[in-house]
Amino acid sequence: MLDTNIKTQLSSYLEKLVNPIELTVNTNDTDKSQELLSLAKDIASLSSKITLIEMSDLNKKAPVMSIAAVGDVPRVAFAGIPMGHEFTSLILALLQSGGHPAKEEQAILDQIKELDQECSFETYISLSCQNCPEVVQALNLMSILNPKIQHTMIDGALFQDEVEERNILAVPAVYLNGELLGQGRMSLSDLVNKVDDGASERQAASLSEKEAYDVLVVGGGPAGASAAIYSARKGIRTGVVAERFGGQVSDTMAIENFISVKATEGPKLVANLEQHVLDYDVDLVKNQRANKITPANQSSSGLIEIELASGAILKSRSVVVATGARWREMNVPGEQEYRGRGVAYCPHCDGPLFKGKKVSVIGGGNSGIEAAIDLAGLVEHVTVFEFADTLRADEVLIKKANSLNNVTIIKNAMTTEVLGDGNRVTGMVYQDRVSGEHHQVELAGIFVQIGLLPNTDFLKGDVALSKHGEIEIDASGATSIEGVFAAGDATTVPYKQIIIAMGAGATASLAAFDYLIRSPIANKEEQAA
Repeated sequence: MLDTNIKTQLSSYLEKLVNPIELTVNTNDTDKSQELLSLAKDIASLSSKITLIEMSDLNKKAPVMSIAAVGDVPRVAFAGIPMGHEFTSLILALLQSGGHPAKEEQAILDQIKELDQECSFETYISLSCQNCPEVVQALNLMSILNPKIQHTMIDGALFQDEVEERNILAVPAVYLNGELLGQGRMSLSDLVNKVDDGASERQAASLSEKEAYDVLVVGGGPAGASAAIYSARKGIRTGVVAERFGGQVSDTMAIENFISVKATEGPKLVANLEQHVLDYDVDLVKNQRANKITPANQSSSGLIEIELASGAILKSRSVVVATGARWREMNVPGEQEYRGRGVAYCPHCDGPLFKGKKVSVIGGGNSGIEAAIDLAGLVEHVTVFEFADTLRADEVLIKKANSLNNVTIIKNAMTTEVLGDGNRVTGMVYQDRVSGEHHQVELAGIFVQIGLLPNTDFLKGDVALSKHGEIEIDASGATSIEGVFAAGDATTVPYKQIIIAMGAGATASLAAFDYLIRSPIANKEEQAA
């Protein structure tokens, strides 16, 4: 099952096991069961601290591999073959079940241990989804730490009957005690707070008590990470507040234009960015969304204030806004109603759920054509709808798409409506922009790839924005508010690229530092007033 190189690497990881563990594999007569059993045997052969238990209980789900410390009841299970993006989830489950400590803040580990309710989680994933592992790893850790919690990862492509029964059309899809808890990427903190009553209020109170920063970076993408590092290197008090560290990059699979790195993947780059930030004295506040900015001359503290969705207020002498952008929506009838039920924005995540079905891709830029090419290997047919009379994608991508016999490209097409049966997407309506005629197409899924919108809604009325909602900045990243700078995809800077965002983050940070050294420092009594 595992090649020699992977076995060698895994063997070195398993040396970190503190306590012995047991792998329990329940199989049936399918090929996937034998594949999972083979994987378990490979793992067990690599460490004397791992015992393999084989069983074939037809009354239980199969194939399933459970992991637990010897003598403990298994509370972590993988229903499917945890390879692809989930191989890391498997390794962490092995190590943490064997007593290897998790690299999380002690406060959240204590919070998990104190949860006092029975929680049975199920997470439906696809092995090509880069958002799923974070959820799987978080719930696995919760299950390992707290005996009242259990979690099963379920490969949706392998258990299609369950996916159909539960009408799952987007992953990760998390169920708690049989009821849908949420879909999409969720952090450990998000998941803990969903089951911990009163957690949000406690966190808001704690955040509001934080000492004022010299530079507060709002956003954790490439621009935000760069700004934080450049600020921290100046020896000034630096903070980062982000709803999701990594931003769009976390959802990007192949990155081949990051200079000096021939090829990498978004999640890997994000992990490196976060580690680099944490190598410095940076106060990183994750899972918090900015709701409003108050200029220093309008705040009671005399400092710039960032109000968060949780109700907390963070204060700083200067701010770098690097909130990035999000996927643009079609804004047509039916889109919101069927979001997550056939309307999707991540082909890598949700594509496997549409295996053998007909889907469409909205948008003929690089993202749209790349999505069509990827989906073509999974689905029955892909139809690309492009609003303009020409495609905007690179020629090499267009040629590849045109070479695929299950990809059709329709130009001059304006999507006007998403159709469904109340539970899931059944089709869409588009208008031919040349003839004016409307056409209805039967589809199981619609993947929207029509560009990005800046995450600047919380700045409206306070910071000057362009007609496209981008933050207007000068050459140094300065905005219309004194002491507030901005960088990255949320701004008017041309060409939205990772490397450009990083450079812009450095520029904004250096400009903020220059602003600080030229500004008088209010004493603590004035700041507290």
